[in-house]
Amino acid sequence: MKIKSTLLSISLGMLIATAAQAQINARLGHAMPQGHPQATGLAEFAKLADKYTEGRLKVTVYDGAQLGGDEKMLRSVQAGTQDLYMGGVAPLTGRIKELQIFDFPFMFTNVDEAMFVLNGHIGQGLLNKMNENNLVGLTWADLGFRDLSNNKLKITKLEDMKGLKVRVMQNPVALDSWKALGTNAVAMSFSEVFTALETKALDAQENPLQHMYSNKMYEVQKYITLTHHVYTPVALVASSKLWAQLSDADKKGLQRAATESANFIKELNASSVSALEGQFKEVGVEISPLDPGEHEKMQAAIAPIITKYTDAIGADFVKEFYAEIEKARAQK
Repeated sequence: MKIKSTLLSISLGMLIATAAQAQINARLGHAMPQGHPQATGLAEFAKLADKYTEGRLKVTVYDGAQLGGDEKMLRSVQAGTQDLYMGGVAPLTGRIKELQIFDFPFMFTNVDEAMFVLNGHIGQGLLNKMNENNLVGLTWADLGFRDLSNNKLKITKLEDMKGLKVRVMQNPVALDSWKALGTNAVAMSFSEVFTALETKALDAQENPLQHMYSNKMYEVQKYITLTHHVYTPVALVASSKLWAQLSDADKKGLQRAATESANFIKELNASSVSALEGQFKEVGVEISPLDPGEHEKMQAAIAPIITKYTDAIGADFVKEFYAEIEKARAQK
C-alpha cells in the first residue's frame, strides 16, 4: 500500500508540475487608454485567449502605453521581452516597406473597403511578412479614418493649413505628404503628442475621432476638420518566442481569439462614430467639413508623393492593392 501511495503521490506531483509548466503568462501592450474600443476589445481578447486555450495562456493587457511607446513595445516584442502588441502600421513601415501604402491619402471611401483588403490575400500576405522580423502577425483591426485637429483656426480649405505645426506618424510617407500640403510636419510618437500640444510646441495633430476623444485631445484642441484623409488599421502581433512555446492547439486558440476580438473592435468603433461629433461639440470643440473641391486640391498636392513612394514600395504591389479596392467596390 505504501508503494502504491508513494507512486500515486509522485504521479499527482508530476501532473501538477506539468500543469504549472503548461500555463504561460503573456504581456500585451498598446497605446490606447481604458475606454477606447481598442482597449475594450483587447480585454475581450484576453478572456477569449484564456477560454480557447483552456487556461493555458493568460494574457495581461497593459493599456495607455504603460510598457512604452509604440516603437519601444514593438522592439520588445521582437526581442521576446514583451509577448504581444497592438498598434498602427507606422512603426512597422521601417520593417515592411509595403505597409507604407496605408499612408497614401484618399485610397478608401469606407471601412468595409479597407477590411476587404485587409482580410483578403493582401492583408494576410502582409501579416506573413512579419515573420521575417521575429514577429507573428495575428490579425488586422479597425482604428478608423483620420481627421485633423488644431488649436489655431477653423480649417475648411487647403490654404488654411499653411505653416501649421502638425504632428504626424513616424513614417516617411506621412511626413512628406503633410509637408506637401504646406504644413510644418513633425514626426513624433503618439505618447508625446498631448504634452507637445499643451505646451504649444505643436499646433495640430491628425488621428481618428475616437482616438482623439479617448485621449482627451479636446483639452488642448479647439477645432476639428473632417478630412478623412487616411484609413488607419492596427495589427495584433505576437513575439516569435511566445509563438514557439504554444502547442498547435493553443496557436489555433490564440488566432481564433485574435480574429474574434478584431471583429468586436470594428463593431465598437462603428457604434461610437455617430455619437462622437456630438460629444466633441458638447466639450466646446468646433467641427467643420472641408469646403467642396478641397479634397481634390489635397490629392493634387500629394500626387507627387504617391508617385515617389509607389516606386519605393513596388509598383506591382501598389497596382495589385488598388485592384483589390476596386474588387471591394464592385461587390456593393
